[in-house]
Amino acid sequence: MNDIRRTILWVIFGFSMVLLWDKWQIHNGKQPTFFPTPQTASAPEAADAKPADASVPQVVATATVGDVPGAASAGQPAAAIPRQNVTVSSDVMRLTFDSEGATLKHSELIKYTDTVDEKKLMQVFEENAKRVYLGQTGLIGGNFPTHKTAMTVVPGERELKDGQDSVQVRFESADLGGVKLVKTFTLKRGSYAIDVQHDVVNTGAVAVNPQLYMQLVRDGNKPEHESTFYSTFTGPALYTEAKKYHKVEFKDIENNKAEVDKSATNGYVAMVQHYFASAWLLADGIQRDNFVRKVGDNLYAVGMITPVGTVEPGQTKSVNARLFSGPQIEPMLESLSPGLELVKDYGWLTILAKPLYWLLSELHKFIGNWGWSIVALVVLLKIAFYWLNAKAYSSMAKMKAINPKIQEMRERLKDKPQQMQQEMMRIYREEKVNPMGGCFPILIQIPVFMALYWVLQSSVEIRNAPWIGWIHDLSVPDPFFILPLLMTLSSLLQTALNPAPPDPMQAKMMWIMPLMFSVMFFFFPSGLVLYWLTNNILSIAQQWIINKRMGVPPQFNLPKFGKAAAGK
Repeated sequence: MNDIRRTILWVIFGFSMVLLWDKWQIHNGKQPTFFPTPQTASAPEAADAKPADASVPQVVATATVGDVPGAASAGQPAAAIPRQNVTVSSDVMRLTFDSEGATLKHSELIKYTDTVDEKKLMQVFEENAKRVYLGQTGLIGGNFPTHKTAMTVVPGERELKDGQDSVQVRFESADLGGVKLVKTFTLKRGSYAIDVQHDVVNTGAVAVNPQLYMQLVRDGNKPEHESTFYSTFTGPALYTEAKKYHKVEFKDIENNKAEVDKSATNGYVAMVQHYFASAWLLADGIQRDNFVRKVGDNLYAVGMITPVGTVEPGQTKSVNARLFSGPQIEPMLESLSPGLELVKDYGWLTILAKPLYWLLSELHKFIGNWGWSIVALVVLLKIAFYWLNAKAYSSMAKMKAINPKIQEMRERLKDKPQQMQQEMMRIYREEKVNPMGGCFPILIQIPVFMALYWVLQSSVEIRNAPWIGWIHDLSVPDPFFILPLLMTLSSLLQTALNPAPPDPMQAKMMWIMPLMFSVMFFFFPSGLVLYWLTNNILSIAQQWIINKRMGVPPQFNLPKFGKAAAGK
């Protein structure tokens, strides 16, 4: 009877963990892992369509977040300057700007290919029928140039040449409200951070006091081809020293429930997706007002507003910023701005995940292959936890050694459950066996392996990284399901080596649970399955060695179902 209750408790515990994990996914702005819901956001408008928004405000003394123009604005005079696309490239990215407002409308990362089509480069910023993702800046506080103002492109080099460290593209607006805005974008060799200089020139007869806004506009859909079985966060994120890193869900913006640190002198605003991010960066000490807002049908913006200061007639004032657009590589992000590395989000396991990522990176520097680096990392973790695992497997070996005595006692006292329980406790006490001794050491290790899961899940370095033979990309599922099948077999082998529970129902559950959870691994990235398979193989080897050392010959406790089980 006690064993049946224990089985029921284990089943409840297992399903509770599944439900808790799903709730944790939702709490962190992710789709549920085990019970995903379909994306309901509507598709963005066609490529040339712009969402409607409030008109550009008239001259005001102080601009507010509500004054920021949306992805399109009415009230601008018709532009005589011809509209054109301007492409500029460095050694790591190729950018395309729209001369209307010098909006960054397209970016390709030269060192990263598309997950599905390896002939295409990875795109961050886009504007087409399926995706809207833009980087925009402009002035508010008057009838000043915005991201909808026609601008002239200054002639110059458009490609980074050998021997050059940087390449620039420059846009100039016409006079508008007594102000001319000049934007200079500088791409540097090896850098995903674009230097953006805004020169505000007062061409009028009176002083002006404009403010500069910088925003990222994106549709609310998930990236294409993202797994429906597990999900990562997509949406705006902000960082300030006061509130630290916090994500904002599109649905919270939609429902006016988004909470952000509105005023700060530090931090950044970002748009995050799996493996990649974009962010507007200002130097610390510069006042800025942060905002998130809806700017159109399924279009959302995150940005910041900073004062330019009073600009006297004939005077020019400059505001320097940086626009990051690239992969979530931790050391690079750390070097750009405090807290920017947090866009690679490990959640509450950050304290464990960051050192694991560092160790994995160091192993890769030595080994040169991410697959073998994962294997080496698991080996090091098994060595670190050797004594804990040894204690767990020793307890299991003792349980296996006394299992015949337990089985005999259960048969003898099967009609006396209370006496059976007392006799079982006596045997455990005399043999100095703790039935839970095999669980506690393993439970201690669970947070470490969960942290490693998130390291492998979120590291862009694993993306497109080959291992051996048929594994050409560790970030996608095994195309032939070889690793998941091996992982399933290893889980079943590990179950067979464990002592069989005396209760038939428990024995069945011991075999059913590994099969249930193994199904998930058929949809997981190859790198994650490789790490778990390696862990299983090393665990089996250690368990085998400890059993032999303790004089308990390894034996396979195969499942007994149907009549065979009932006859016991």
